Amino acid sequence: MTTPHIAAEPGQIAPRVIMPGDPRRARRIAESILDDAELVTDLRGILGFTGTYRGEPLSVLASGMGSPSITIYATELARFFGVRQIVRIGTAGAIRDDVRVRDVVVATAAHTDSAMTVGRIPGISFSHVPDFDLARRAVEFAQQVPGERDASRVHAAPVFTSDHFYHERPGLFAALAAHGTAAVEMEAAALYAVGAAEGVETLAVVTISDHILSGEELPAAERETAFHDALEIVLAALHTPAQEVGVEPDA
Repeated sequence: MTTPHIAAEPGQIAPRVIMPGDPRRARRIAESILDDAELVTDLRGILGFTGTYRGEPLSVLASGMGSPSITIYATELARFFGVRQIVRIGTAGAIRDDVRVRDVVVATAAHTDSAMTVGRIPGISFSHVPDFDLARRAVEFAQQVPGERDASRVHAAPVFTSDHFYHERPGLFAALAAHGTAAVEMEAAALYAVGAAEGVETLAVVTISDHILSGEELPAAERETAFHDALEIVLAALHTPAQEVGVEPDA
């Protein structure tokens, strides 16, 4: 079944989906981890690939940018393609001194200023949280699996999902950081809301690409390649035994 936004046929999308925002990043991830990766949708320039990882079906589908876009794609995946797990992998801006550029944040909650979920349950301030087991596996893998990864560079913390990229709001990030928020991005809360509404397991794992306080940022080219640690964590969260996870360093 194709939808207005996904041109895949029935059975062409796996029950587990990794969801970056950028279509080019979706291609890079698919080509680096999937065996027999096949392009299954390119409608509206949003690329989706399906193949196998360690013998199990896995798809990689871009979400586009922002809460409305990821809400559309995640909802269609859940309702029309039988997807049961969606993990966002992307970038975020740090808003705490102890979170550094190239660090990884496993988003254990997502605050938001978006109107996307205000009316979901009238009169209720909706809590945006990931699936517990996905988050637990991600954090356990990051903290316990030996190797080159520095566990101190992985943070299990809330993020702030904003509808704004350039809008200046003095004091906002300081207030969020004072309440434990690690970073700002644009999709996690919307994905978590879809997960709750559609009965799908969701998680967001983001790499810090820039620091709001210091002004430090990754060069544009490195933003496309600095996902090795985050991708390993995502694969571990998606029911992949930790000892079998392996990603090429340039993924």
